Amino acid sequence: MSSSDTWSTPSNDALVLSLVSPSPTGVKPLGHSFHPKFTYSIFGESEEIFGYQNLQINLRYNATDMRPHLSVAYSKKFPAVGDTEATDINGTLRDYLPEVAFQKKSDFETAITNLREDWTPPGELATTLRTSDSTFEVWKGNLADPAVKQIVRRLQILVPLFIEGGSAIPMDEPEDDRWTVFFLYQKKASASDPSRASYVFAGYCTAYRFFHFRPPTPPLSPSDRSLDDLTLGGNFDLALLPCRTRISQFIIIPPFQQKGLGPRLYNFIFNQYRKHPATVELTVEDPNEAFDDLRDIVDLHSLRQMPEFQALRINTDITIPKTGPAPRNIVDRAAWEAVRARAKIAPRQFARVLEMHLMSRLPAPVRPGISLAEEDGEGAEKKAPLPRATREQQHEYRLWRLLAKKRLYKHNKDALGELDIEERIPRLEETVSSVEFDYARLLIKAEEQEKNLGLDRPVIGNGKRKAGAGEDGEESVSKKARVDDA
Repeated sequence: MSSSDTWSTPSNDALVLSLVSPSPTGVKPLGHSFHPKFTYSIFGESEEIFGYQNLQINLRYNATDMRPHLSVAYSKKFPAVGDTEATDINGTLRDYLPEVAFQKKSDFETAITNLREDWTPPGELATTLRTSDSTFEVWKGNLADPAVKQIVRRLQILVPLFIEGGSAIPMDEPEDDRWTVFFLYQKKASASDPSRASYVFAGYCTAYRFFHFRPPTPPLSPSDRSLDDLTLGGNFDLALLPCRTRISQFIIIPPFQQKGLGPRLYNFIFNQYRKHPATVELTVEDPNEAFDDLRDIVDLHSLRQMPEFQALRINTDITIPKTGPAPRNIVDRAAWEAVRARAKIAPRQFARVLEMHLMSRLPAPVRPGISLAEEDGEGAEKKAPLPRATREQQHEYRLWRLLAKKRLYKHNKDALGELDIEERIPRLEETVSSVEFDYARLLIKAEEQEKNLGLDRPVIGNGKRKAGAGEDGEESVSKKARVDDA
């Protein structure tokens, strides 16, 4: 009974989160409770809590204003022996929850019962998203609004719980207005009064605006500008300066995952900033693999709505030299950069999505893809063999691989530089094959999500030829995760 194993509880299992709403008898749960994905940043790498038996940590949120309440229950607590004592759960969680979370249960229930019936999320209504059975609204505000800041403070613990490596954003900086927050809420009409509605929190996204200063091109001479032009004075609005906007946190909580809400929320945010005159580029802070998929697919759909993007082609008139550097302008670089700048996508992300799109346009005999028959097993339908590739088709495919290879070499230059010359080419070839497989997988997924995104233009082509995936199926080292969605 005194062994350490008996007194240890997995923290991911012990912590239970739920949404609740007031009821005549106190509070009632809304939907199913859920557990965190990660607790190592709170309770240590082992994700174990020592000192309790039958431990349960309940973190309840009022479904509207996300007011939290923490309660801890257990059957036995380890009696301290010297320096060995039970984990101080409340003390540990005080670094992640506002003080209001530690109030008495009765105070929590009184507070959420007294919340006004016409409550709406803070900020302004930005858009409405409809699914087959629900209505969701996106509300937009910034941290300069005390009501927005209050909810974000209450939500900060969700970041380490659901985003691997995620951390809270600074809440007390003088330039709070640089932080834009998008709240996603499910809107439910009242059964007794159709004119009224209640809100249930479903997720949120934060984005930060970095000022992007660039010298004039060409530089202006002193005679071309007056002293007044060089002075930022009076009522000049700093929000009008060019900026890069970076998505920092993106969470759809588990009860609302697998409904296509993540892609639709990202798509809305992306289009918001594309229309924002001051934003030069929209980036994402250290995305994890799940968000990379979401982002690639939505960006592909979005770019395919642009005729200029559709017009980008592989220049098959280019001759591939037997030795020397790879040819330039496999795709017209001037047109490439013009489309990228208009789309406001970061260079590497744009290059990846363009490669994926151009791969989908390769002739069927050379187009990399995933064999559905191989993936599904013996019962899968067998497809007719593809015709033999012509010399022209093989040439186009080799140009596509060179295009991808040039980007990957630049991206992994330091790692490849540590290898012997004889090893670099095979390793780069493996990486390109891995990227082919990943693009084929994403193109299939893009077709599946097309209806969820509400876009009309079809995703074109994915072949049935199995592509080699390399050792780990990645194009570089693994990334830190800052974003979570399913």
